[in-house]
Amino acid sequence: FLMIRRPPRSTPLYSSAASDVYKRQVLGLLVASSAFGADFKIGLVLDKGGKDDKSFNASAFRGVTQAKDQLKLTFKHVEAADDNAFEPLLRAFAQKDFDLIIAIGIAQQEAVKKVAAQFPKKKFAIVDASVDAPNVRSLLFEEHEGSYIVGAIAAMASKTGKLGFIGGMDIPLIRRFEKGFEAGAKKINPKAKVVANYVGVTSDAWNNPPKAKELALSQYNSGVDVIFSAAGASGAGLFDAAEETKKFAIGVDSNQNWIKPGLILTSMMKRVDVAVFMTIQDAFVRKDFSSGTKRYGLANQGVDYAVDDHNDKILTADMRKKADDLKDAIIAGKIKVPDYYKQKK
Repeated sequence: FLMIRRPPRSTPLYSSAASDVYKRQVLGLLVASSAFGADFKIGLVLDKGGKDDKSFNASAFRGVTQAKDQLKLTFKHVEAADDNAFEPLLRAFAQKDFDLIIAIGIAQQEAVKKVAAQFPKKKFAIVDASVDAPNVRSLLFEEHEGSYIVGAIAAMASKTGKLGFIGGMDIPLIRRFEKGFEAGAKKINPKAKVVANYVGVTSDAWNNPPKAKELALSQYNSGVDVIFSAAGASGAGLFDAAEETKKFAIGVDSNQNWIKPGLILTSMMKRVDVAVFMTIQDAFVRKDFSSGTKRYGLANQGVDYAVDDHNDKILTADMRKKADDLKDAIIAGKIKVPDYYKQKK
């Protein structure tokens, strides 16, 4: 990840000025001739949430689309109907001479491991899973750090001290969000209580808004007044419940503040778009694609919380200052955020 200059604290990350700085410095939009990338092909395999999930898949699609536009590459995406489709879709891209094949989501871990071994001369990348292979780059995020910050924000906004968490599929990755969120909330209010529910135990949990809405309404009706969701496309159900009850929600992955302005307190951004763009850039501009693990956290803005015109009236200056102070403390090593991967309950 590039070393970058942070936008000033007084400049919201998603203001137009900060966005321009971010595009220039973080994404490193290298202008390439159309001839440069004409022979390079990118294949993107999304899960069933699809490119319009306004969350995880949408962020990945945005990153690859930006690379296509800026670097003049050939790009094709597919959306898996179910988990059984991952392997044949990955193999099809490899067989059709795609140079870099990007898999989105932990559910593709085994499929990537198998297909990468079958096509050792192809380059692969996977988001949210680790695959130890000489031709695979694993893109991992420090979700617990970003969740800690939005947990603190949730506690600052709560009037009841009772907060909610809705996870998608009940897996360690999403438990990591929950644990970080709870720790951040308790940093602000040691008496805060977090009620947690999960949409399901299969990959269908990422695309079930009605179930997420049912869980959210139950939490809101029990006294919860802020809910954080890490559930992919299912998060739309939380936003509908927030609108019905006029209580706060917190988005995830992408900046989702715009979906229900005034009700989405903030979003815990997980910059999958940045990670994907950087991987493509390394492979085809710098000729420096390497396997192994790349990590993205608060220190390199791989995770963060979102401020823009849609939430600047509900996310007060005092709340932002406290959140930024916590960010600085985490980056400096003064706060160690509990990590579910290392401290399983």
